[in-house]
Amino acid sequence: MRCNIEVERGSRAVAAVLVLSAALGACATGGGATTTAAPPAAAGPPAAGWISGDAAKENLRRAATGAGVGELTGGSVGYYMDVQEAKLREQLDGSGVTVTRKGNELTLNMPGSLAFTPDSAELNAAFAGALESVATVLKKYDKTVIEVAGHTDSAGSREHNQALSERRAAAVAAFLEKRGVLKSRITTIGAGETRPVASNDNADGRARNRRVELTLSPIARMTG
Repeated sequence: MRCNIEVERGSRAVAAVLVLSAALGACATGGGATTTAAPPAAAGPPAAGWISGDAAKENLRRAATGAGVGELTGGSVGYYMDVQEAKLREQLDGSGVTVTRKGNELTLNMPGSLAFTPDSAELNAAFAGALESVATVLKKYDKTVIEVAGHTDSAGSREHNQALSERRAAAVAAFLEKRGVLKSRITTIGAGETRPVASNDNADGRARNRRVELTLSPIARMTG
């Protein structure tokens, strides 16, 4: 199953369909989530982080542990994410990919202009090195589940942008899987144009909105 991304605004019928598909996707279990639309964005400024929902995250954790991935416990969670964060920052220095920490989750922001050819889901050959570095770290530090989220600007139709965001998320996920990252750890989601991080009224803002985000969440044993 591949899951979730953000459907923000919109009163059109298609938006309702996308929200419904996201809810259904979150109920599925097992690895290989189906790429779908994100749930509605919360009010307020955008922030990096997991957007597929808690149910999708828990399904991934169960699938990963079922495939033999160990769980983190207690204080080891923060330390594990500290080490993984430091390694990612080291490997991605100068690549154009940024790393954001929010609690014990890490989000990698991959600009669309670096990662893809224009208006397509074809990965740029020049970006392969950065993705190889990400895959290497994710394989070594495997006690995390991964959401791959595609985002676009608002140019073009909403339907086109939604489909493009899904294809781009799927392309990055497929690259990681081919490099040995366990498929049951990964879910994908297409947010389309619904989660902008900048204004779509100028070229710079639109470029910032075209991106793929990888959010890593620790596989931690539930206590209490």
